[in-house]
Amino acid sequence: MRDKTQMYYARRGEITQEMSYVARIEGLSENLVMDEVAKGSIIIPANINHKNLKPMGIGRKLKTKVNANIGNSSLSSDICAELRKLEICLEFGADTVMDLSTDGDLDAIRSAIIEHSSVPVGTVPMYEILKEAKEVTNITNELILEILEKQAKQGVSYFTIHAGFLREFLPLVKKRKMGIVSRGGSLSASYMSKLNKQNPFYEIFDEILEICARYDVSLSLGDGLRPGCLFDATDEAQLSELKVLGELTLRAWEKDVQVMIEGPGHVPLNQIEYNMKIEQELCHDAPFYVLGPLVSDIGAGYDHITSAIGGTMAAYHGASMLCYVTQKEHLGLPNENDVREGIVAHKIAAHAADVALGKVGAIEKDHEMSDARYAFDWNKQFELSFDPKKARELHDESLPEDAFKSAHFCSMCGPKFCAYKISKDLDKGEKC
Repeated sequence: MRDKTQMYYARRGEITQEMSYVARIEGLSENLVMDEVAKGSIIIPANINHKNLKPMGIGRKLKTKVNANIGNSSLSSDICAELRKLEICLEFGADTVMDLSTDGDLDAIRSAIIEHSSVPVGTVPMYEILKEAKEVTNITNELILEILEKQAKQGVSYFTIHAGFLREFLPLVKKRKMGIVSRGGSLSASYMSKLNKQNPFYEIFDEILEICARYDVSLSLGDGLRPGCLFDATDEAQLSELKVLGELTLRAWEKDVQVMIEGPGHVPLNQIEYNMKIEQELCHDAPFYVLGPLVSDIGAGYDHITSAIGGTMAAYHGASMLCYVTQKEHLGLPNENDVREGIVAHKIAAHAADVALGKVGAIEKDHEMSDARYAFDWNKQFELSFDPKKARELHDESLPEDAFKSAHFCSMCGPKFCAYKISKDLDKGEKC
């Protein structure tokens, strides 16, 4: 059994089982994966206590990954509902899952999710810290470390901590239209403001690294000052925090702790490329994990689309993982269907970027789909879709009978106006 981090072994020229598995599913050489893990450009979130984990990698040289957030709130959901959401995440191809539960028996919910998940599970420990402390003013360094160690023992593979939001950045928030939209960021701000102290996660960062190194927990360095609207995008507050995240990345690598950087947020389309490039520069090419970015502020009810548009652009310019956004973003707690729609939208966004970038193996299924369409192989078309159930449902709305699964037309064109059929007749030299 491993007792060190993936980065520890990679830096010593040792290829772990996890590196080998990632290389195989990505179609890359084991040495390339090992070298990138050693540099910090690829991370393999794989807590040694997550027993049923199928390893996966996050990095620019790998296919773009998608994270799905689940978790309850004080107003809605329970363990069974969250496990059903997890099933949907796994069915529709989420590469990682974050448990963002904020109320109830957090230990039980988190343990159940880890037990049933074959993909890495991440958390924002600040939520449980606040639940235990009851008020931000009661938070202590000892409590923070206690919660982190407990979650690491349970098998959490990555922590989102907002350690780069420093007390001196608080005045920058006043220049914004929407202030702080990150829950973790707002709680950190409240702590610093009320107690007149520095960010505790920054203060005890070395102790946090010791816990991460013991269990091989990766750090997702959170963007507590991410922009929550287009007006605030790429402002001084966001970039000031990003610079500190770059410094913390180097400190983490000194301890062989794997790191990815969380990014915006709401960003106009024309600013996305700059955001991706400045992260690579300031954070030493650590993988970038972005929320969207959402390219408009007025997509309420359709923000999975608003986000997917920005996600494709972000991935094309260097983001390694997209955090899905659902149609309920800004409106409420996602239900099972919202999770499904959000994952599919972002899997499409990630795939589109991978095809454009020529990632190994990315375009092959598209070619298979073309062949299936031209051959009128409807069942194969359903099978190759990101959401086979929905593809079949939409086809069967108008032509449900089995006979139409082999028909050389659909309900759009009918038998006389199908371009494929006409084209096939032309190939045979028949008159149309």
